[in-house]
Amino acid sequence: MQIPQNFFPAMLITLFAGLATTIGGGITFVVKKTDLKALSVGLGFSAGVMIFLSFTEMLPEASNLLSANFPNNHEWLTFLGFLIGLLVAILIDYFLPDHIDEEDVLNPDAPAHRNYKIKRAGLFTAIAICVHNFPEGMATFFTTTQNITLGLSVGLAIAIHNIPEGIAVALPIYHVTGKKRYAMLYAALSGITEPIGALVGMFIFGLFLPQVLVGALMAAVAGIMIYISFDTLLPLAKEYGDWHQSLIGIISGIIVIWLSLILIGG
Repeated sequence: MQIPQNFFPAMLITLFAGLATTIGGGITFVVKKTDLKALSVGLGFSAGVMIFLSFTEMLPEASNLLSANFPNNHEWLTFLGFLIGLLVAILIDYFLPDHIDEEDVLNPDAPAHRNYKIKRAGLFTAIAICVHNFPEGMATFFTTTQNITLGLSVGLAIAIHNIPEGIAVALPIYHVTGKKRYAMLYAALSGITEPIGALVGMFIFGLFLPQVLVGALMAAVAGIMIYISFDTLLPLAKEYGDWHQSLIGIISGIIVIWLSLILIGG
């Protein structure tokens, strides 16, 4: 199996995006989830970046890659790849949702919530996030191998998205054990599956995916990112703050990533 181009930058960016969960773990010790208003803007920013990149960069690039080998059907293959990406994300979310009972996190000391239930919530969330991070790791890694600039943008967006995931894992673990190292460990482990997902994806696609269908994979990655944005990022952005803060983040994300692509491209 041939190592893809830009392998080392792609792995570094994927590792950075994954380990952003530890930032969330660290925030857990100094501020409660209900005080994290700034994350509303950050999550909206992440969603704006991912939605903009998916529709203006990744899908056109996917269609362009496919047109070389499928001049008459490349648009249909791009559309099909996008739908497959959406379906994969939906199936993962259906069989293993990445959220837990809100009361377990917001009221860990409430009498009705025993330590076992809280700890179980944290562990379940860690496992769920590990599974969800697999395709995110593939998305970041694969995009970077094709285009480092685009990969950096995707990696940054996913890193911002991973911060509240780290909070969701670390907060219940910390309240039960009282030990920061355990909370940070679980937060880190939930994110480390992103580079693992990248390696697994590289192995699977290197063996089974014909080079002529790489564009279809990029379209599938766009589908995964769109689902993450609308199913996870935007609802969380509204939950942490209000819709106006989320909207500021979305617009800022679109403007910043658009300007960045113009400046780098120019």
